[in-house]
Amino acid sequence: MKVLITEEIREEGINQLQAQHLEVQYAPNLWQDKETLQDKMKDVDALIVRNQTQVDEALLNESRHLKVIGRLGVGLDNINVEKAKEKGIKVVVPRHANATSVAEYVMATILNANRPIHLADEDVRQGNWNRAKHTGAEIFQTTIGLIGLGEIAHRVAKRAKAFGMEVIGYDPFMTEHDHIIAESGVQRKKSLEEVLADSDFISIHVPLTPSTKHLVSQAQFTTMKPSAYVINSSRGGIIDEDALYHALKNHEIAGAYLDVLEREPIDISDKLLALENVTFTPHIAGLTSESQIRISTLVTQEVAKLLKGDPSLCVVN
Repeated sequence: MKVLITEEIREEGINQLQAQHLEVQYAPNLWQDKETLQDKMKDVDALIVRNQTQVDEALLNESRHLKVIGRLGVGLDNINVEKAKEKGIKVVVPRHANATSVAEYVMATILNANRPIHLADEDVRQGNWNRAKHTGAEIFQTTIGLIGLGEIAHRVAKRAKAFGMEVIGYDPFMTEHDHIIAESGVQRKKSLEEVLADSDFISIHVPLTPSTKHLVSQAQFTTMKPSAYVINSSRGGIIDEDALYHALKNHEIAGAYLDVLEREPIDISDKLLALENVTFTPHIAGLTSESQIRISTLVTQEVAKLLKGDPSLCVVN
């Protein structure tokens, strides 16, 4: 059986597929050549992608033998899951494989917001010794608000609690009996607005769907504290970037940390780049050496299982 991989994967994942006597075609830049990709789809049994390959209806219609799509990440906005289901194609994701990496990223942004050590370093290197300028603030007894209470939020909550933070959250699909609330001590709020109003740091952990697009927009920014920071490590599009720009420019909130954007990579002319109170990272929250090994091996393991006719706990459709 043939497995086509169109984006980067760790060597451990390829080795695992080959150990199962599967024929691996590894073309990490193939996602950029739609015509060649469509042609190759005609005789592959499994497709493994990240977030760049657009597995849309047109691509799926080219597949004749495709049985499994492996997604090297948890987002599914680049895969037409419903069409895949209609064609009997299973989609698997590496459940929770990068949750620790994302949780640590969130904590890093919070620490950076209150103690931007890199700025002190730059100042010292310029010959200054301005202790008052770089005094900073503690995150102890501040409040983090979690929007979405899944596995990543669960791990953020545990780490935030260890720092002595108060943790509140909102998720309409969770109850007080779910593990993040029952085990992590998250105070479940009844509305998004309540979380936004009470939080010093707001961290977003929801998928991008029609109902979550621009979930955080002008009305939500006016609800936040002027001293609040918003952190998005989930998906671009959940924050209305025009509304964010105005909130940051007018100091309605203190700042933002954006790992994901509506358009990636960011256009050099994007007006957000002109603001000093926003920090960007290139979609790396879940991108650590450890998480990439876990993701690669878990996805390839589950793809191989499904190709052999075995069940997988990582199927989303």
